[in-house]
Amino acid sequence: MKKMNEKELEQLIHQTLRSLPDRKAPGTLESRVLAAIEHRATIAWYHKSWGYWPAAVRAAFLAVATALGGASVAACYLLSQGLDVGAAAREVGARFEWATKLCNAGIWCVDLVNHFVGDVSPLWIYGGLGLVAALYATFFGLGAAAYRTLYRNN
Repeated sequence: MKKMNEKELEQLIHQTLRSLPDRKAPGTLESRVLAAIEHRATIAWYHKSWGYWPAAVRAAFLAVATALGGASVAACYLLSQGLDVGAAAREVGARFEWATKLCNAGIWCVDLVNHFVGDVSPLWIYGGLGLVAALYATFFGLGAAAYRTLYRNN
């Protein structure tokens, strides 16, 4: 075979590929494409990208994001100017007293569990966890054995 330059090789490949017959599309292609288009149409706007959101929702989102950004900048500025953080914290605490009570209840529960479990040796805790893990492994092993026995293909 003679040595070809790049241009001749490109022309030979082009002619060879052009001489091949066209491939017929699968019969199910049209139905799959239409199903995919229909599925895209059923996706809610809030699961799509920003460009598909309604204009009013985008405007509201931008307004809220701008307000939060402005509030954080204002807070940083006030802190840099010597804001009394203790007084501000007391004011916020007075407005969110229910959250403080909820946190105190959670702390009380943790302290109660720590009081009962704190005197138990770690060896007993690790032994109990090991026993529970062994029981779970036994349960799943027996379940798998029972499944294979009952549903075995003969």
